[in-house]
Amino acid sequence: MKQLLKSVLLAAVAILTVSESYSAEPTQLRVLSYNIHHAEGVDRKLDVERIARIILSVKPDVVALQEVDRKVKRTGSVDQPAELARLTEMNIVFGANIELQGGHYGNAVLSRFPITRHKNHLLPNIDGSEQRGVIEAEMRLPNSDQTLLLLATHLDFRPDQRERLASAKFINELIADHPQHPALLAGDLNATPDSETLQLLGTKWIRTNEVPMATVPVDQPRRQIDFILHRPANRWKVVEVKVLDEAIASDHRAIFAVLELQSGGQ
Repeated sequence: MKQLLKSVLLAAVAILTVSESYSAEPTQLRVLSYNIHHAEGVDRKLDVERIARIILSVKPDVVALQEVDRKVKRTGSVDQPAELARLTEMNIVFGANIELQGGHYGNAVLSRFPITRHKNHLLPNIDGSEQRGVIEAEMRLPNSDQTLLLLATHLDFRPDQRERLASAKFINELIADHPQHPALLAGDLNATPDSETLQLLGTKWIRTNEVPMATVPVDQPRRQIDFILHRPANRWKVVEVKVLDEAIASDHRAIFAVLELQSGGQ
């Protein structure tokens, strides 16, 4: 009996050792952020399938989408989030920020992983501007007991930066109580890397690309306003970042990053 118990204990230790070794391996994530301009390209064609093909071209695990229509008259009353989920075979959540022409307009998150929790937060609105929002989506990572938090957003476009700064402060406060929880922030920030908005976000987040990578104007990009950021610093390694070489399907180019999430406690 003692020998049997000893063998069981040794087997348990071996399994635990293998499990710990396995969980210590980094998780690689393919992340895309894309302002899709309600699927209307610079050629004036409405084409959700074209947007889906561009998304699938980089085989992403998670995607932050901006300027998405759901059952809006101008885009044929199509449920774009549902169509994109069907065409990409990914899970989706939609954040409705504005009622528009019989439907809604806002942001969306696509994920190959189960989305366990999500909430759309309306961002501060100054001087009656277009209402903006940020989707907070938590998803369960494969072969892991940890979750990833993705914040997907689209900030105010006006020259006055007050609303963007207020939104950046709001986003920073969303994650303030979870300093070691792996998180990504992705979207159209309507601000350049040297702006006060990015400086404020930079107190909590790290840009995946240190050197600016232009995303607009789409035909000959000169400025970066679309970003993927991560936190905390000790949990992430950037493997690759690039702007997609596609200039027809939207008025923005998409930004894509491959990241490795290192093991560690939350």
